[in-house]
Amino acid sequence: MASVAPFLIKRPNSKNLHPIAIRIIKDRKSSYIYIGQTVQLKQWNVKNGRVKKSHPDHLEINQLIITKLSIANKRLIDSEINEGYLSSKKIKKQMVSKNDNDFFQVAESYLTDIKNRKQFHQLDIEVGRVKVFKNFLDKEHLNFNELTIELLKTFETYLLNDRHVGTRTVANYMVTIRTIYNLAISKSIAKIQSYPFGKGKFQIKYPESQKIGLNREELTTLETIKGLSKAQEYALVVWLISFYFAGIRVSDVLQLKWDDFVDNRLHYRMDKNSKLVSLKIPDKVVKILKKLERHQESVFIFKELEGVDLNDKKRLRTRIKTVTRNFNRRLELVADKAGIDKKISMHIARHSFGNISGDKIPIQMLQKLYRHSSVTTTILYQSNFMQKDTDEALDRVIDF
Repeated sequence: MASVAPFLIKRPNSKNLHPIAIRIIKDRKSSYIYIGQTVQLKQWNVKNGRVKKSHPDHLEINQLIITKLSIANKRLIDSEINEGYLSSKKIKKQMVSKNDNDFFQVAESYLTDIKNRKQFHQLDIEVGRVKVFKNFLDKEHLNFNELTIELLKTFETYLLNDRHVGTRTVANYMVTIRTIYNLAISKSIAKIQSYPFGKGKFQIKYPESQKIGLNREELTTLETIKGLSKAQEYALVVWLISFYFAGIRVSDVLQLKWDDFVDNRLHYRMDKNSKLVSLKIPDKVVKILKKLERHQESVFIFKELEGVDLNDKKRLRTRIKTVTRNFNRRLELVADKAGIDKKISMHIARHSFGNISGDKIPIQMLQKLYRHSSVTTTILYQSNFMQKDTDEALDRVIDF
């Protein structure tokens, strides 16, 4: 027969705290399952196998110990009845592999939900983040109680120093982990008491990103530039269409059809949130469309999505991603020929519109043009460009 009992690991960690584990002894051989909690040596009651009242979270940790013991005993009894002889290591492996409180099991459910929603671009990103986290841990299972503040900080350091990613990317990784944790809580898999995120715990830091759009002079240069190759000129036309329609996203630009232009207006449904949009066709766009009509026989304004089933969201997303990457490479060459030292990409068309419009139209009107659901999003987005008032205030102070 085997025995199962709480056990405090004698060897402390770097903070001089001792991990609490469930010890399995069978045939005089031991295995340990860590519960993800650590205490000082003086806070552990060896006789009772519990945390003393001197620990501020003794009630929660002791309840966790009782729960883990109950699960361990049940699994142990089941293995003895149904499986016959098992060593302590095999019992541990069985218990861990069947652990309902596993982070990566919930992660699989989370990824499946994204796949079922056919959000394949987001799926690729989230799969990559979960994979990096698993490789960092170097193990297949992670109990939610092991997902501590200290572990998150260590992972943060790993991302910054070993993978050399930016602080914004680090925040994105942490948002993924937090989302999976929240999903586990909603399914009663993880407990809110062990939640490592929030005030006084691990706080996700969102760095203020710098979005540098083009100014009026630079845009005029692009509108009149000569000497481009056909591929570069074509990429620039797509970019200008995006800009002229208030920074319409590249995924929407590529899906524009000739039938979307009716009575001097553009009518289309946004790919991101399926919102219906109606915009006036600016005169500059009319001139571009007349040139395109001479060479374009497709139902699409641009040819990149010919033959692609728009209902096949995964293939559509892959195609748009590839096309966008090619456009961005050509736009870099366009910027070089134009003498513009700013980075030009398809998404910069949206930022360029914000850069020019910031001091010209009310924020509520900008919200409509950006197609934002909340004006708060527009304010956060636009704060990078609304500099006129602060510049004038600075001059008033120092101009003496």
